Amino acid sequence: MKAILCGACGRMGRAVTELAAERGTDIVCGVDLFPQPSPYPVYASFADVKEEADVLIDFSSAERLAERLAFAEAHRLPAVLGATGYTDADEELIRRTSERIPLFKTGNLSLGINLLQLLAAKAARALEGFDVEIIERHHNQKKDAPSGTALMLAKTVREASSARSEMVYGRHGMVGARKAEEIGIHAVRGGTIVGEHEVMFAGEDEIVTLSHSARSRRVFASGALRAAAWLVGMPAGLYDMSDLLADIVN
Repeated sequence: MKAILCGACGRMGRAVTELAAERGTDIVCGVDLFPQPSPYPVYASFADVKEEADVLIDFSSAERLAERLAFAEAHRLPAVLGATGYTDADEELIRRTSERIPLFKTGNLSLGINLLQLLAAKAARALEGFDVEIIERHHNQKKDAPSGTALMLAKTVREASSARSEMVYGRHGMVGARKAEEIGIHAVRGGTIVGEHEVMFAGEDEIVTLSHSARSRRVFASGALRAAAWLVGMPAGLYDMSDLLADIVN
C-alpha cells in the first residue's frame, strides 16, 4: 500500500512513519506546513505533490481541511482523517465529499477506544438512572478541548439513552444540583499524557467506571494504518471504526 501522509512532521506523523516501515506500508511523500528531513519527500503544499498513492492519511489539524479533501477528491484517493476539532461546517464538507470518495473519520483511531465506545453504549442502556461523567486527559500541547474522543463517547451515551441528553462542559460556581439528563465532560491538560479517557456511571451506592489509557502514539498510528488498508477499494461513503470493528468481529 502506498500512502501520502499529511502532518508528516508532527508527533503523530512521526509515529506513523516509524510504524509504516515495520508494517510494509510505503509512504511515498508527506505534506506539512513546516517540512523537516524525512525518509521521503515532504512538501509544504499539496500543489507540489507529484507522487501517486493508494490512500491519504491525515494527521495534521482541522485547519485547511478543504485543501486536503479537494486533493483527495481530484486524485480519487480514499482518505483517513485522524485530526480532531472540526467545526460544523467541516463536518458538512466531510459528509458531502464522502458522497464521491471513501472517507474514514473517527474521534480516535485506537481499537481499544472504539471497544470502549461499544461498552459505554451497553452500559448506558443497562444503567438507566446512573449519572454519567466523562473525563479526558491529554498533554499540555493539545489545542482542542474537550477531545474528539470525549465528544464521541458522550454522543454514544446520549444516543444509547435518550434520558441523558444535555452535555455539560465542566462546572464552575454555584451551578446548583446536578440534573439527571446531564452528561458531564471534563478536560485535563498536563505534561506529556498521550491520552486517557474515563466514562463513569455513578448510581446509588455504586460506581461503574470504564477507562482506556494510551501509553504511546503507536496505538493511533497502528489504527490509522489498519484503517487505511481497509479503506482502499471501498466505495464512496463515510466510514468509522465501528465499520472496521464489525469486519474484525465477523
